[in-house]
Amino acid sequence: MPFLPFARRVAAPGLAVALAWATLTAAHAVDASLTLDAAVQRGLIHAPLLAARDAGLDAAREEALRAGRLPDPSLTVGLANYPVTAPGAFSLRADAMTMRTVGVRQAIPSRAARQAERDLATAQIGNATADQVATTQSVSERIADAWIGVWAAEQQRTLLHALRDEAAVAVRIAQARLRGGQGSATEALATRGDLATLDNRLDATQAELVAAQAALRRWIDADTPLAAPPDFGTLPVAPARLQQTIDRQAPMQVWAAREQVAEAALAQARAARHPDWSLSATYGKRAPDLSDMVMLEMGVSLPLFTRNRQDRGISARQAERDAVQAEHEDARRAQRQAVAQAVATWQGWNRQITRYRDMLLPLAHDRAATALAGYRGGGPLQPWLDARRDEIDQRIDYADALAARARLWASLAYLLPNPEEAP
Repeated sequence: MPFLPFARRVAAPGLAVALAWATLTAAHAVDASLTLDAAVQRGLIHAPLLAARDAGLDAAREEALRAGRLPDPSLTVGLANYPVTAPGAFSLRADAMTMRTVGVRQAIPSRAARQAERDLATAQIGNATADQVATTQSVSERIADAWIGVWAAEQQRTLLHALRDEAAVAVRIAQARLRGGQGSATEALATRGDLATLDNRLDATQAELVAAQAALRRWIDADTPLAAPPDFGTLPVAPARLQQTIDRQAPMQVWAAREQVAEAALAQARAARHPDWSLSATYGKRAPDLSDMVMLEMGVSLPLFTRNRQDRGISARQAERDAVQAEHEDARRAQRQAVAQAVATWQGWNRQITRYRDMLLPLAHDRAATALAGYRGGGPLQPWLDARRDEIDQRIDYADALAARARLWASLAYLLPNPEEAP
């Protein structure tokens, strides 16, 4: 095989570029590069959604401070014992009992009702906190996805650009053979067409990179070069630990908080069976020659007919609580399934990427380089065109696999708010 040494010489540089994406991304200066973790942290600082959740949490805390307090007293003014028929109709002095009154009334809800209101407000704080945690996880994953989008586009561009020199070599070989009378114009046109097709792919990849950078700028207002990625082949939390901590994962914390709210609402409905109280004091002003009068009253509500009032409310809140519990269990099962599927798919991408890197890409490049060397030695062009097409497809598939694995890694890496605290 006289052209095999040449094939090896052609294959070595291109293959080195194809498999050195981590080295290329790490070539940026550390101080000027943006790591995935730094991108997430910077994006969280200025995320409007998190500012909204912070405001919601502040609102829940303010509501909790006033929960369970007595309602405002009410002021009453009026006329008492005012005659409207003869004799003495519409006279303030005709009857000794006529008086102008001013009073204060204070409603006093039952202790159970006020405690239930406090418990509900506390549960609302927990709900707002859980919502904030879930939103933080969601935003973190979206920022990571945007970072990965830029990184993946850069990898694809690097993988494809490494083939351009070889395409240019094929064009020169075809032109040289045509001038020497050994080749044909069809072959020369075919090699130029292959180079133009590759340039089209590179332009499309560049457009994808620009679009990905725009997506990242939504979260981070900076065009900073990316640093080397984390090891997407290793999860920060072991898959077994992810299955053991389903209820602690950020999307699931909302359900536990909703259950607490439902329980507090049920307790509030039950508290309605307890009587409420009221106190009032009224001062009556009579004619100047008569003494003024003071009236004191105490009232109590009588929840006697609870069957179609309070009991109905209790039954409604119980049904709502049961519904939330059932939805919580369904969400727990769905989360367990989603985590298991994501882990299995991520592990599958790991195996495929290893096979691409160790076998498929080297074989595809050796095949293309060998075919090109054979063409240079006087062989046909078609084997190189076929090998070339297959190698381009292999590299695009490899770049897609890298991106898919990275995105799955991010979806699993940010499930636990504090991965280091997982048991």
